[in-house]
Amino acid sequence: MPLPPMITVEEFFDSPVRAGAKISPDGSRIAFLAPSNGRLNVWVEGLDDDAPARAVTADATRSVQMFSWTTDPRWLVYLQDNGGDERWHLFRADVDDPDAPAVDLTPFDGATAFLMDLPIARPGIAIVSMNPRRVDEFDVFELDIATGGLTEIERNPGTVAGWVYGADGTLFASTQDATGAIAICRWDSAARALLPIAAFDGLDYPLGVFPIVPSPDGGLWLGSNRGTDRTRVVHLDGVTGEETEADAHDVLDLDTTGLVAPTMPQPLIVDPRTGALLGVRYLGERQEIRALDARFGEVLGALRDLSDGDLGALSSDLDGNRWVVSFVHDRDPGVTYLYDHRTGESRPLFRPFPHLDPQMLAPMRPVTIRARDGRDLPSYLTLPVGVSAEDLPLVLLVHGGPWFRDTWGYHGEVQLLANRGYAVLQVNFRGSTGYGKAHMQAGIGELAGAMHDDLIDAVDWAVAEGIADPRRVGIFGGSYGGYAALVGVTFTPEVFAAAIDYVGISSLPDFMATLPEIARPYLANNWYRYAGDPSDPDQLADMLARSPITRVEKIRTPLLVVQGANDPRVVQAESDNLVAALRARGVEVEYLLKADEGHGFVNPENTIDMFRATERFLARYLGGRAGD
Repeated sequence: MPLPPMITVEEFFDSPVRAGAKISPDGSRIAFLAPSNGRLNVWVEGLDDDAPARAVTADATRSVQMFSWTTDPRWLVYLQDNGGDERWHLFRADVDDPDAPAVDLTPFDGATAFLMDLPIARPGIAIVSMNPRRVDEFDVFELDIATGGLTEIERNPGTVAGWVYGADGTLFASTQDATGAIAICRWDSAARALLPIAAFDGLDYPLGVFPIVPSPDGGLWLGSNRGTDRTRVVHLDGVTGEETEADAHDVLDLDTTGLVAPTMPQPLIVDPRTGALLGVRYLGERQEIRALDARFGEVLGALRDLSDGDLGALSSDLDGNRWVVSFVHDRDPGVTYLYDHRTGESRPLFRPFPHLDPQMLAPMRPVTIRARDGRDLPSYLTLPVGVSAEDLPLVLLVHGGPWFRDTWGYHGEVQLLANRGYAVLQVNFRGSTGYGKAHMQAGIGELAGAMHDDLIDAVDWAVAEGIADPRRVGIFGGSYGGYAALVGVTFTPEVFAAAIDYVGISSLPDFMATLPEIARPYLANNWYRYAGDPSDPDQLADMLARSPITRVEKIRTPLLVVQGANDPRVVQAESDNLVAALRARGVEVEYLLKADEGHGFVNPENTIDMFRATERFLARYLGGRAGD
């Protein structure tokens, strides 16, 4: 059987026809993302009439990614930044007057706003955190959505890393000191003081405690791994700090991917009216949702019958009667349904990519690879459809973070590579999250060390299994994965015939020095612990030794570098300096720089350009197919 027909880059990476649907609080409408003005914008459509959908936002510069219904049916709110700079502003869209221009509700130059809550009991009000005074201090504001009026509720005393708006309006805060110790505190408004109620070892939470969700009784639901290797859900008393287990899985971690990727489904499913905990998402090879409420258990059973995929985004009306659900699937992504629990009836709403035939796409298969020291490496293997899995060109696709993990589902880059004839291997190397804190903490001090050995062991496994041709192995990664690709060509250049560095780190010390100011106070538990503290001369020397920029003379592998000019996390200089050093030595390197992108491309024409370059580059050096 030959390879399936070529699917164009545009078919994989152009905007979906519809995506991200959310049902309105009254259950009468959905809002969703769809193309308008060449960008994804928010549209609204009735569920019980034949009136056409209407666009209620008109952003022609950058696609909208995150939006919410509000408790006032007239207004939607959405977040937007400037060209990927991650300085988010909160905008208002008028559902009753779609032609009205969007209103920036947080119009402060240089500030970043986050939507904390839309209190059910206070229609038309939003609670936001924002940093208009100091870039590294977020205060809490009450926002009147209709008028745009902002009222400061509380001012950051200088130590708050993040705020949580409790069920009764009480504020909670998380703090982290210079040593990395984490505290959950209740805010005493009268005394303007933080009252610590629980302490956590920062070693176990490199990116902070997650999730932190208010519970209806004035406490908090938390993701905790205290006293265990796995992250579970606990209830924290809002006054005493007493921690009580709410739910735990025997073998799986709580799904915390939403910490790094906020557009992904959040791990706790709560009642939109009462805040009661309905269900919990866990993640292993596939997702498992546990229902903690009998009625939600009935809903969950009905929803599971709609697809053989995993439940993705989920929203309901305030009464929990009508539900909109999309499904995670490796070959049929984002299929979205409406389900009515009163009648038991359901109907499909849309497929985001109706032109993609699931039969032409490649299944994503979980595999476990044994590292050289005996550690199990949970991984995913995707093989091209229609050819024998023997001596294939292989792309090792490395996830970012590194405090993240690869997951089962549809990934456009994986399917593009498989369609072009490549085997794709994704490895949850030590340092990855989602497999217990021991697996994560095994990455401490192991950048360009055992973390890289895991990747090489995975390549060796694929070769030993007869899947991969050792002469045609490429490495491709973004962010930390870009760093891993550069480590691959500077520490083990003999392994790789091609490499793609996408917004990757070339110098560990320079990367840390140029991180956003809002991130720098909180490096003790992540970059300082795992890679080193550049203020210590010995650690600085070690960091430089693990930095690809100091080993450019080792690079003999063809290299493609991709960068967004507005990237606030891995700044453009990380790529510029590497490319300049290589070109100074007369080494050919392809460099794709986009002026209107940040840490990961969003606008479709830029993503399409990147993957056109990718397919041409890999076809040249690994021998796969390439489009026109």
